[in-house]
Amino acid sequence: MTLRLTGIGFRYRRSAAVFDNFDLSTSSPATVLLGPNGAGKSTLMGIAATHLQAETGTVSWRATTPNNRRDRVAYVRAVAWLPQEVVAIPGLNVREQVAYMGWLKGMSRRAAWDASSDALERVRLSDLADRRSHQLSGGQKRRMGLAGALTHKSELILMDEPTAGLDPTQRKIFRQLLDTLREDVHIVVSTHQTEDLADSYSEVVVLDQGQVRFQGSTQAFHALAGTATDSPRERAEAAYAELVRGEV
Repeated sequence: MTLRLTGIGFRYRRSAAVFDNFDLSTSSPATVLLGPNGAGKSTLMGIAATHLQAETGTVSWRATTPNNRRDRVAYVRAVAWLPQEVVAIPGLNVREQVAYMGWLKGMSRRAAWDASSDALERVRLSDLADRRSHQLSGGQKRRMGLAGALTHKSELILMDEPTAGLDPTQRKIFRQLLDTLREDVHIVVSTHQTEDLADSYSEVVVLDQGQVRFQGSTQAFHALAGTATDSPRERAEAAYAELVRGEV
């Protein structure tokens, strides 16, 4: 199963192009997209999720492109997007919002409601199912968004900076969830955080100024740091810094 972006061109109104004839293909079950602020990570995730429309080029998942209505329905059913900010819907409790997310993807109300229970259990929010969704913390809201993606059985989940701004406990919980998700769903996570790469991801893509600076295994990425340190976190930080500076 492959996510493929080919010949992508994109700009925001009169700004300089974010992407110009950009290509990226990944079939890894767990890919991390690294890059500094302004590198184009969020824009790329938005294009892959069809929330942004590229000026040129194509996007596909398992050879399905969202170019017509029927294929778009199939694409958005298979590909879920978890933005940094998950917005609580006024008046809905947690389970109702999760079920609603499944309904938006084409599920019947009954099927979405039934599936929402298992999804909440997977993200460890079952005990908060009856709480108003706006009462959740930031980390809990992101887990609620993840539950919505699991409700309609997404094949690929795109996550934009899912642990940004979370306290250490919430960050640990979210990483543990990602580890369990890899068993039956593909994930692509954008972040500027380099810790725990070896444990959580099988592929690293480094994006800077709209260009791929590196794509390969986590082992190959760490190897770019040389032998300066044995700490995985420090090796990841050193490799990232070298790539972003353009010295590798």
